[in-house]
Amino acid sequence: MTHRRALPFASRAVPFAITVSVLLAAATALVQPGPAGAQTEERAVPLASLPAPPPPLGLPLLQEQVSCPLLQKRLLTALGSELPVWSITVADPQGRLLADLNGQRSRLPASNEKLISTAFALDQLGPDYRLKTQLWRLTDGTYRLTGEGDPDLALPQLQRFARLALGSGGAGGVDGNGRLPSLVKLELVEEPAQTWWPQAWHLDDRYAAYGAPITRLAITSNAINDAVMNPPARLQSLLQKTLAKQGGTRVQLSVVSARQAMPSTAVLLHEEGSAPMHNLLSLANSESHNFTTEVLLRQAAGTWDLAEARRRTMLWLAQQGLPMQGVYVADGSGLGRDNRVTSRLIASLLLRMSQHPYARNYLASMAIAGQRGTLRNLYKGTPLEGQFHGKTGTISGVRAISGVLDTADGPRFVSAISNGAGSPNTTIGQVLMAVMKVQLCPGG
Repeated sequence: MTHRRALPFASRAVPFAITVSVLLAAATALVQPGPAGAQTEERAVPLASLPAPPPPLGLPLLQEQVSCPLLQKRLLTALGSELPVWSITVADPQGRLLADLNGQRSRLPASNEKLISTAFALDQLGPDYRLKTQLWRLTDGTYRLTGEGDPDLALPQLQRFARLALGSGGAGGVDGNGRLPSLVKLELVEEPAQTWWPQAWHLDDRYAAYGAPITRLAITSNAINDAVMNPPARLQSLLQKTLAKQGGTRVQLSVVSARQAMPSTAVLLHEEGSAPMHNLLSLANSESHNFTTEVLLRQAAGTWDLAEARRRTMLWLAQQGLPMQGVYVADGSGLGRDNRVTSRLIASLLLRMSQHPYARNYLASMAIAGQRGTLRNLYKGTPLEGQFHGKTGTISGVRAISGVLDTADGPRFVSAISNGAGSPNTTIGQVLMAVMKVQLCPGG
């Protein structure tokens, strides 16, 4: 699927809160005359050539009062006696709160948490961003391999790095007669082992493929059938085998801390880029890939210190003017049991992102009812098929489905989170079908 950006921004990330005044200042700077005596041609830059700014920060905001009592009543009937375990919020593009049941009650969101992480990543990094894996050569001849958690890093890329480290790819190390070096020193740059799993993750989850450790150099996302418990050791083993096939060269592998700065004299020899951001977002949201989402959170925050990354994510949410009461970010994926959100926050975030310059990229990353991703088997053959783009979330006792429903009266932003419901998929289907009946909420 081809994804288009909503506005013609450059490939670098464009901050969400950029203002018209900043753009005007930039235009003014471009037409300032040069120093006295300088032969500088003054050329006015038309404002029309500048990208249109996103809407002012904080608009539109979700209203406080429910404005569609008929829909509210229909949803109350759908929930029945299970009302206490549900939180449901429905809003329209104008910020009208069409329905809200326990919308401010703090809930465990499961993978609906990914809607936060991916919005943050898209805003901070932009839709063309790629995770990088790089091979460097230090002045003493040592090679250093660095990464940013590319979830699709695999053996072919590893083999290319190995060949370069041996000198057969054009890097230093081959002598004048074309012989390979007798010794290759290769350093793998990695995070400390105690940080590979978020503390909020249950110990049992860490052995499953969906709970694989979060590392910078991760072959096949640190998962085979189950989680790879020691990714650097596996990487060392694969590299040893690859290098040994070349013959005649001893290899000295070691692991160094990612907290250690790269020497300024290091030379970049080769770089492998991941799939672009829109692919990574789809992997995170449509397929609910935990590893990818955790990496995106860290890269968006500009730090692999998870505590600091969480703090910066919470700050970003607050800067968007979203309702933060009862909200706590424990990780990027939602696997942790310490995460807390409200359905009002999620609906507000969906509304906010619908006004974002990269709104289309965000929406396109989600699963589609009856067609794609984790929603492909839900609501197939119903009026919801193909009309609901959303994110699912499931852990023990939790079921959440939030997203954007296309209706005859435009999009509706829906968040439905249950912590203890009996048949949540059926109930959410009833909720979405009720929201589709736009005649319940006239005056939009």
